[in-house]
Amino acid sequence: MPQDPTERRVVVTGPPRRTRRTSGYYRPRTEIDEQTTLGHTYVRSLMRSQLRVAVVVFTVLVLLVGPLPLVFATTRNAGLEWVVLGFCLYPALVLLARWYVRRAERNERDFIRLVEDR
Repeated sequence: MPQDPTERRVVVTGPPRRTRRTSGYYRPRTEIDEQTTLGHTYVRSLMRSQLRVAVVVFTVLVLLVGPLPLVFATTRNAGLEWVVLGFCLYPALVLLARWYVRRAERNERDFIRLVEDR
Protein backbone atom coordinates (compact mmCIF):
# COMPACT_ATOMS: atom_id res chain seq x y z
CA MET A 1 0.00 0.00 0.00
CA PRO A 2 1.21 3.41 -0.76
CA GLN A 3 1.84 5.65 2.16
CA ASP A 4 -0.68 8.37 2.81
CA PRO A 5 0.80 11.76 1.86
CA THR A 6 -0.94 13.41 4.81
CA GLU A 7 1.02 11.35 7.31
CA ARG A 8 4.02 13.19 8.59
CA ARG A 9 6.98 12.11 10.55
CA VAL A 10 6.92 13.41 14.06
CA VAL A 11 10.19 14.93 15.18
CA VAL A 12 10.78 14.71 18.91
CA THR A 13 13.24 17.19 20.28
CA GLY A 14 14.84 17.07 23.65
CA PRO A 15 16.93 19.44 25.65
CA PRO A 16 20.00 20.57 23.76
CA ARG A 17 23.05 18.47 24.32
CA ARG A 18 26.27 19.90 25.60
CA THR A 19 27.87 22.01 22.97
CA ARG A 20 31.51 21.72 22.32
CA ARG A 21 33.71 24.41 23.64
CA THR A 22 35.00 26.73 20.99
CA SER A 23 38.27 27.39 22.75
CA GLY A 24 41.10 24.92 22.65
CA TYR A 25 41.60 24.59 26.39
CA TYR A 26 39.41 23.63 29.30
CA ARG A 27 38.12 26.28 31.64
CA PRO A 28 38.26 25.34 35.33
CA ARG A 29 35.65 27.98 36.19
CA THR A 30 33.22 26.27 33.83
CA GLU A 31 34.04 22.94 35.42
CA ILE A 32 33.19 24.39 38.84
CA ASP A 33 29.98 26.03 37.60
CA GLU A 34 28.82 22.81 35.94
CA GLN A 35 29.71 20.86 39.09
CA THR A 36 31.72 18.24 37.27
CA THR A 37 34.13 15.88 38.95
CA LEU A 38 37.06 18.11 38.05
CA GLY A 39 35.28 21.17 39.43
CA HIS A 40 34.50 19.26 42.61
CA THR A 41 38.20 18.42 42.89
CA TYR A 42 39.16 22.08 42.58
CA VAL A 43 36.73 23.14 45.30
CA ARG A 44 37.81 20.29 47.58
CA SER A 45 41.45 21.36 47.22
CA LEU A 46 40.54 24.87 48.38
CA MET A 47 38.53 23.49 51.29
CA ARG A 48 41.37 21.16 52.28
CA SER A 49 43.91 23.98 52.31
CA GLN A 50 41.58 26.21 54.36
CA LEU A 51 40.92 23.36 56.79
CA ARG A 52 44.66 22.74 57.16
CA VAL A 53 45.21 26.39 58.15
CA ALA A 54 42.28 26.28 60.58
CA VAL A 55 43.63 23.13 62.26
CA VAL A 56 47.05 24.74 62.68
CA VAL A 57 45.48 27.84 64.25
CA PHE A 58 43.28 25.75 66.53
CA THR A 59 46.28 23.68 67.68
CA VAL A 60 48.30 26.79 68.47
CA LEU A 61 45.30 28.29 70.27
CA VAL A 62 44.89 25.18 72.43
CA LEU A 63 48.60 25.22 73.25
CA LEU A 64 48.40 28.90 74.21
CA VAL A 65 45.19 28.90 76.24
CA GLY A 66 45.08 25.30 77.49
CA PRO A 67 47.84 25.53 80.12
CA LEU A 68 46.66 28.87 81.53
CA PRO A 69 44.40 27.38 84.24
CA LEU A 70 47.34 25.30 85.46
CA VAL A 71 49.61 28.35 85.50
CA PHE A 72 47.02 30.38 87.40
CA ALA A 73 46.37 27.53 89.85
CA THR A 74 50.05 27.16 90.71
CA THR A 75 50.63 30.87 91.21
CA ARG A 76 48.19 32.76 93.41
CA ASN A 77 49.52 36.12 92.25
CA ALA A 78 46.69 38.17 90.70
CA GLY A 79 49.16 40.63 89.17
CA LEU A 80 50.83 37.82 87.25
CA GLU A 81 47.48 36.70 85.90
CA TRP A 82 46.76 40.16 84.50
CA VAL A 83 50.22 40.41 83.00
CA VAL A 84 49.90 37.02 81.32
CA LEU A 85 46.41 37.76 80.03
CA GLY A 86 46.93 41.38 79.04
CA PHE A 87 50.47 41.48 77.76
CA CYS A 88 51.29 37.94 76.71
CA LEU A 89 48.08 36.27 75.57
CA TYR A 90 46.20 38.98 73.68
CA PRO A 91 49.10 40.10 71.47
CA ALA A 92 49.75 36.46 70.62
CA LEU A 93 46.06 35.99 69.75
CA VAL A 94 46.09 39.08 67.54
CA LEU A 95 49.20 37.85 65.71
CA LEU A 96 47.65 34.41 65.30
CA ALA A 97 44.43 35.89 63.92
CA ARG A 98 46.37 38.12 61.54
CA TRP A 99 48.40 35.15 60.28
CA TYR A 100 45.22 33.12 59.80
CA VAL A 101 43.48 35.83 57.76
CA ARG A 102 46.53 36.41 55.57
CA ARG A 103 46.99 32.70 54.97
CA ALA A 104 43.29 32.16 54.16
CA GLU A 105 43.32 35.09 51.73
CA ARG A 106 46.47 33.75 50.09
CA ASN A 107 44.79 30.35 49.64
CA GLU A 108 41.82 32.06 48.01
CA ARG A 109 44.06 34.15 45.74
CA ASP A 110 45.91 31.01 44.65
CA PHE A 111 42.60 29.30 43.96
CA ILE A 112 41.33 32.22 41.90
CA ARG A 113 44.58 32.31 39.95
CA LEU A 114 44.15 28.59 39.28
CA VAL A 115 40.61 28.80 37.95
CA GLU A 116 40.86 32.19 36.26
CA ASP A 117 40.47 32.30 32.51
CA ARG A 118 43.81 32.41 30.80
